[in-house]
Amino acid sequence: MKIKLNVPTELGEIKLSDYVKYLKVLEVNQDDDYSDVFVHQKILDIFCGVPLIEAVEYKMSDVRKVVGTITNTLNQKPELVKTFKLGDTEFGFIPKLDDMTFGEYVDLDSNLGSWDNMYKAMAVLYRPVKQKIKDKYLIDDYKGDLYYDAMVHTPMDAVVSSMLFFYNLGKELSIAMTKYLEEENLLEDSVLSQTSLINGDGINQYKHLADLI
Repeated sequence: MKIKLNVPTELGEIKLSDYVKYLKVLEVNQDDDYSDVFVHQKILDIFCGVPLIEAVEYKMSDVRKVVGTITNTLNQKPELVKTFKLGDTEFGFIPKLDDMTFGEYVDLDSNLGSWDNMYKAMAVLYRPVKQKIKDKYLIDDYKGDLYYDAMVHTPMDAVVSSMLFFYNLGKELSIAMTKYLEEENLLEDSVLSQTSLINGDGINQYKHLADLI
């Protein structure tokens, strides 16, 4: 059977909830040496809407091509996505991290390192845009779980780019701090405090993001 379906070629075409489903399939089948065919079929099911009962009718060579395309899509590393739309609502990335409240920080810090809870982190980072002038915008105040149901549909380019943003920010902070301590000849005496900042007292998920992305 010749494949005629919509294959996502841009990360923004994939939503967070589908990516989490994909990760669970990989997790369940990671120790099974004979699961490749099933995993490929599930990839078609999750990302292309092809039921398993239909996927078994496709040529394996065609399935591999589609899976290869999707794999390449999932490996994309996009620039920070500042805004995206879900339905008629435009969501914007929090413009000033310094303005983040303690409650927002706690929710972000608690959920950014877990794929199962990533939608909660996205609800902190992306809020409905209430005013916009060209590339400048204002977002709504954080409202806890109000947008959880919506954020499971967050496009993956927004998810991955925001994670890369924080991962790179963590690296930059670590490099800057190390340089400063070296210049002040305080590196040896400050190793403990530096490690505490990076691993626990800042956004403590920095160290997990490399594995997640």
